[in-house]
Amino acid sequence: MAQTSDVIIIGGGVHGASLAFHLAQRGVKPLVLEKKFVAAGATGRSSGLVRMHYDFRLEAELVWQSFQYFRNWDEMVGGDCGFVRTGFIRIVQPEYEEALRANVKMQQDIGIPTLLVTADDVKRLAPYMVTDDFAVAAYEPESGYADPPATAMSLMDAARRLGARLKSGVQVTEVLTDDSKVLGVRTADGGEWHAPIVVDAAGPWADRIAAMVGLDLQMVTWSHDVMFLRRPKSIGPSHPTIIDDAQEMYIRPERGGLTLVGLEVGNPLGEDPDSDADHAHPGYVDRAVDHICRRIPVMEEGSLHSAHTGYDGLSMDQRAILGPAGPEGFWLNCGHSGTGFKIAPATGLSMAEWMVDGAPQTVDIRPFAFDRIPAGQPLRAEHPYADIWR
Repeated sequence: MAQTSDVIIIGGGVHGASLAFHLAQRGVKPLVLEKKFVAAGATGRSSGLVRMHYDFRLEAELVWQSFQYFRNWDEMVGGDCGFVRTGFIRIVQPEYEEALRANVKMQQDIGIPTLLVTADDVKRLAPYMVTDDFAVAAYEPESGYADPPATAMSLMDAARRLGARLKSGVQVTEVLTDDSKVLGVRTADGGEWHAPIVVDAAGPWADRIAAMVGLDLQMVTWSHDVMFLRRPKSIGPSHPTIIDDAQEMYIRPERGGLTLVGLEVGNPLGEDPDSDADHAHPGYVDRAVDHICRRIPVMEEGSLHSAHTGYDGLSMDQRAILGPAGPEGFWLNCGHSGTGFKIAPATGLSMAEWMVDGAPQTVDIRPFAFDRIPAGQPLRAEHPYADIWR
């Protein structure tokens, strides 16, 4: 006998959990179906940066609203998201310096605490860094990183306290429709779950779910390796979180004297998201060491702690796909393209407003709708940088 729910959310990552929490706050009783466990997919492999520098205004608005959650997590959600304030530095190639200036101004207009700093300022913040290949950078003193699995779990726990349900170890194999609207889902164990709304928040598997209702998301699976280095004691107990386009990498500190390093280049596309994620691709560690030592030469004195990979869904414009699409009652919350963790709280809130009240209020996320994908109309920033993942 089929069980019923107000809303079925497919995927127990940070976005599925955030939407469940915000729906439950509004009196809706969602059911989250997760094929493994909470944060088992893209969220569990996220680097967890909580920074607010985006070149697209809507994303900057989402992350600014989300930041209120990260810095007030216990009061707004409950539990612990593991937020650590480190300060954040954004470095771009010289040809994007004017775009950087314009984007900092845009972010300041929103209210984001960010400012332009000189290379000399960066050197004072991090004296171990090479700073002779850029003139200015963006600096966010309040930003840092959080713990993605803890973030997702505390959102899910809060949602369940408000009446949401979670079923782990349940894989969706079919979205049930009557040609014009969704009826629910069928799972690999033969179960049926009925609801008038089904949300595809399945991360790198989202294209497979969307295909069940005839939608082609034009999404590709993107693989990203990260490594953790034991950093030299001369750097100190921590360092700023950094996105360094000039050296095609991002880094952040980690507890235990470690530094996380990810690269913006050489990330394979099209791999099966069910592939082994416990090991980095061959050659990754050597490449990453080369990139970080160009910016922080003293890292040559460090040593490898570990390395692994992860997968996410990359949309055609490397931006989220949100909102209703296909048959009545089918919604998308996917395509976050490796940068979705930090916007999850406000995305879930805005999605819940859209679903319950008819329109998003916190941030108008309707431009992220699916229609732009088949129309071939990518979202572009007014002052864009190069695509992040290449």
